[in-house]
Amino acid sequence: MTRRDVIELGVAGVLVAVAAVAHFADATPVLTFVLAALAIAVLARLVGTSTEQLGSRVGSSAAGAIQSALGNLPELFIALFALHKGLTLVVQSALVGSVIANSVLVLGLAFIAGGLRHGTQTFDSPRARLIATLTILAAAILSVPTLSHAVHTTAASHEKSLSLICAGVLITLFFLTLPGLLAVRDTVEPDPPRWSFPSTVTILGGAGVAAALVSDWFVTALKPATEALGMSEVFAGLIVVAIAGNAVENVVGVQLAARNRPDFAISVIINSALQVALLLTPILVFVSLFFATPLTLVFPTLLAICLLLSAWILAVVVYDGDSTWEEGAILVGFYVVVAASFWWGA
Repeated sequence: MTRRDVIELGVAGVLVAVAAVAHFADATPVLTFVLAALAIAVLARLVGTSTEQLGSRVGSSAAGAIQSALGNLPELFIALFALHKGLTLVVQSALVGSVIANSVLVLGLAFIAGGLRHGTQTFDSPRARLIATLTILAAAILSVPTLSHAVHTTAASHEKSLSLICAGVLITLFFLTLPGLLAVRDTVEPDPPRWSFPSTVTILGGAGVAAALVSDWFVTALKPATEALGMSEVFAGLIVVAIAGNAVENVVGVQLAARNRPDFAISVIINSALQVALLLTPILVFVSLFFATPLTLVFPTLLAICLLLSAWILAVVVYDGDSTWEEGAILVGFYVVVAASFWWGA
């Protein structure tokens, strides 16, 4: 372990401690919000470094799946806390926002970083087609209850049952397609690991748990902070919570693309989006049955439309198996338009 690694560990520990003090000392919500966001960003870099070390030992696809699972822990805790408080709109917005942010924003930033440094990058095209198909399918299934409600079909009066059916199909598809999602080969030879395997697992697990805790503090301060800043509840869930909850993927995916490891970058970024769509969201639908306010898949109509458009644009961009910085700019531009459309609410 290098001196720089030790410094990064120390900085992460200090920022987590400062964020904890701000949270438990009832500091102003905006201050707590900012400190927690900084702690999440540093933890994201730490998880990125430890995931890369793990990838050197167990392969990029397995490391990507582990990293994506740890990266989604904050979203799980955020969603459970919000459901307990009855904030279903925040949960819906955060889940859809997580899929859109990874599919459009983070992937776009990764394409820009990799394209500007290395030119056109290529990745595993058969796997890209599988990812594109699954993304479109997941977005379509998630949107069906919303569209059914919007056009006033007979199924609209059975939104809870329809949501449960869709959730069951999504979970089944996740486990059926998991072997194909993990069957990816990183074409660039990874650097030899600097850390021992026990150290890598310990740091990765600790950073993931810390990210979950800090994200919880972040969301506790989120509502009063966003009210002070004048942003809507839907915008807070769709943009702020989704990006904060995926800060790990945001940093790691861009880092990997900049290092000319596009297959690993795609694995980390899109695995996270698919895990949210195919696993985390349906699990929350079933778990919410034990809460006072059940979570359904009937979203605000514009939210479902943006989800479908994001999946379609993602499929168009990745289907050919190569990427450029211009394509990345297109993805980021679309995300900016989506974000702006929800500033004032759904």
